[in-house]
Amino acid sequence: MQSKNPVFARSDEFNGKGVSTYQSDPSSWQIDLNGNGPGSPTSVASDRRMTIDSVVEKTAITILTVTLFAAATWFVIGDVGSSTVAGDDGALAKAWSFAMGGAIIGLVLSLVNSFKKIISPALVLAYAAVEGVFVGAFSKIVSSYVGDPTIVFQAVLGTVIAFGSTLFVYKFFNIQVTDKFRKVVTAAILGFVAVSLVNWILSLTGVLDNGGLRGFNTLGLVVSLFAVGLAVFMLILDFDYVEKGVAAGLPERESWRAAFGLTVTLIWLYIEILRILAILKGD
Repeated sequence: MQSKNPVFARSDEFNGKGVSTYQSDPSSWQIDLNGNGPGSPTSVASDRRMTIDSVVEKTAITILTVTLFAAATWFVIGDVGSSTVAGDDGALAKAWSFAMGGAIIGLVLSLVNSFKKIISPALVLAYAAVEGVFVGAFSKIVSSYVGDPTIVFQAVLGTVIAFGSTLFVYKFFNIQVTDKFRKVVTAAILGFVAVSLVNWILSLTGVLDNGGLRGFNTLGLVVSLFAVGLAVFMLILDFDYVEKGVAAGLPERESWRAAFGLTVTLIWLYIEILRILAILKGD
């Protein structure tokens, strides 16, 4: 099960290198001189396997962390006027600072988590907290742009519907994820991220006006719709990795890696849906 997903690519377990250590045959059990044999606390802990329940549990923890920090950031920023997005309003300036800081630190932490061979729950939760700050600040900015705070609830609802619908289609239509599908989706996502990063830099330096490809206009709407499609395909990859990881009997700690991957995708999906709603309302 060679993974092309950067979130899972550095994990030996998700790539079939460390999966065969689990032994269920009593004749293969070994007892060392320290007493760590079958049934001892050490061996019981090491034999815990990743399950759907453990992935759901860890994902719920990370999403709850994102939500709590997003809500805290929303209230810390305070009221933002809806007359301008780039003005000198103190609350708006604070929102932009939180959004930029959260985005940059979140990117760094996401790279660390993606390329770390041994997943760290603390780093996953740190990523969730920082992304919560970004989500809360960006949501405040967008809601002030359209003058309608309920757009945040609509985006959350849209994200939940998209997640549920994708999971339903994946399970009940028995979607098979092939190597070609993984390669195409991963290449498209990496290309999209690279173009978005260049677009962001050019926008900051003033080379591109109105956000370039990511502006709140018709072009931005098309790009966000395309991004939602990519995010849905990414969810399918995430579901496939979780399902195969459970079947392969990966260690329970890999549930945190799966939770991290799902959280990254869900945050991306939420942001794009929020952008789409803002563009539609803005027009």
